[in-house]
Amino acid sequence: MKRGIYPGTFDPITNGHLDLVQRGLRIFEEIIVAVAPSPKKQPLFTMEERLKLIKEAVKNYSNVQVEAFNGLLVGYARAKDGVAIIRGLRAVSDFEYELQMALMNRRLDMDVETVFLMPSEEYSFLTSTIVKEAASFGGSVQGLVPDAVERALREKFRDFEGILE
Repeated sequence: MKRGIYPGTFDPITNGHLDLVQRGLRIFEEIIVAVAPSPKKQPLFTMEERLKLIKEAVKNYSNVQVEAFNGLLVGYARAKDGVAIIRGLRAVSDFEYELQMALMNRRLDMDVETVFLMPSEEYSFLTSTIVKEAASFGGSVQGLVPDAVERALREKFRDFEGILE
């Protein structure tokens, strides 16, 4: 079975992330959404909250698993029998960083490939950071994130709700 590993902080998961999961399933028989703790990014959602939101978002895909991981990504990919790491490229600005990471991962483990996928145009601008910022000021993120994430963001930022209505 060809298994792809889709790593990220997913704080929170967006429809752009889900678009890449769907695209990845055209290539891989199974995908593991591997959630990184990333404490230096100071996530809005706890690891448990992120795992729950992602599991809810992918519940209709029997061939998508969701797990937390620590340590080197290539070590995790190898332990999970992953053949490739899935990374999204939204714009040229993403490419340099992603190329550096892919080359380092290749140096660490030549048997794990990196596959770059482009999201649909409608999600090419979308980042979790942009979603959080809009939501923090009461902006609508409907259509940018799954419904459960939209509700969770409203709960996190309920003090700002209605400012832009």
